[in-house]
Amino acid sequence: MTRSLPALLSALLLGACAGAADGDTEPAARAGATGDAAVATEAAMQAATGRADQPADGHPFRVEPVAQLDEPWAMAFLPDGRLLVTEKRGRLRLVDPASGGVGSVEGVPDVDYGGQGGFGDVALHPRFADNATVYLSYAEAGEGDTRGAAVARAGLVLDGDGGRLSDLEVIYRQVPKTTGRGHYAHRLLFGPDGHLWISNGERQHFDPAQDMGANLGKIVRLNDDGSVPADNPFAEQGGVAAQVWSLGHRNPLGIAFDDNGQLWNVEMGPAGGDELNRVVRGGNYGYPVVSNGDHYDGTVIPDHGSAADTGFIAPAISWTPVISPSSLLFYSGTDFPDWQGDALIGGLSSRALVRVEFDGDGAREAARYDMGQRIRGVAQAPDGRLYLIEDGQGGRLLRLLPPG
Repeated sequence: MTRSLPALLSALLLGACAGAADGDTEPAARAGATGDAAVATEAAMQAATGRADQPADGHPFRVEPVAQLDEPWAMAFLPDGRLLVTEKRGRLRLVDPASGGVGSVEGVPDVDYGGQGGFGDVALHPRFADNATVYLSYAEAGEGDTRGAAVARAGLVLDGDGGRLSDLEVIYRQVPKTTGRGHYAHRLLFGPDGHLWISNGERQHFDPAQDMGANLGKIVRLNDDGSVPADNPFAEQGGVAAQVWSLGHRNPLGIAFDDNGQLWNVEMGPAGGDELNRVVRGGNYGYPVVSNGDHYDGTVIPDHGSAADTGFIAPAISWTPVISPSSLLFYSGTDFPDWQGDALIGGLSSRALVRVEFDGDGAREAARYDMGQRIRGVAQAPDGRLYLIEDGQGGRLLRLLPPG
């Protein structure tokens, strides 16, 4: 018997909300665990949900540590080769990869730190060389015990090995603010057409991912000032629905365009079912009605194959056991010519750099490189060099170099 979308959704929520709403977090990140506590938490999660590390042997690169940071979350390269790095507790760092020097940029907004929340992503305006404008995402406190992600833009004023932000202005907020401290996602990306793309997690509340009255569980497309492009797929609905490009996402922690201008995302599934998705205009990716994983409390979620008549879009790749994807980059450098056009994904519980090859609209995991640490971010410098940041306290900025 075919069940309607509302019936499926209600059944899943009733079975899952009792045990999963506040515990459905990244391995080793729940309650902000770090150090030995994080390792113990991650091991327990893997045993309970089948999240197991399965790294591939072989490293076709050398790893060169550059600098050490405190809970780094995201990075963006400046035209001069230095890079901005956000630290989750609420600091913005200016790092010189040539010297390893780490300075500070003052004037960042207050962040609501805890769980998965805090300072998030950083991105440069496409005309940064002319306007020196940067964009920042972060967890923002609301009324009572609520919070949500916000995105602000500001001018970047550099002074020696540091700097400051000026004229900071909030241009976007997740709606509604909710309880809990998970699944903000809040990745930022400027596309080839100059629009600002923002990924939004469903904040561990499941149903907002299908609710067009919320921008949670959605990827949104905005103008650079936060206004809504008139040609967005749901623009005629008004409100936050007008911001939406795609829906049915769980915790999309990586968004990137390939060389053909196609948008892709990676997102965490629940217990199993991490996803790489080809993101299309108005597409619905099904969460929480369908997923190739199940809820942490054991409640079964119908997989994409069993719900083919719903119109939901199945992932190009799904992973069980999961990789816990943190970030996404399409590689275009020359150090590793065989990787050109491939996607590189940072892995948290997998402690890996995952490489994906493409054939038309299809994709497959080509290699998994064991990095020995949770990988939070992947970025390419203006000179084509490839950099990673490790997760957690003492997380390092790493440079990957050709072997030999």
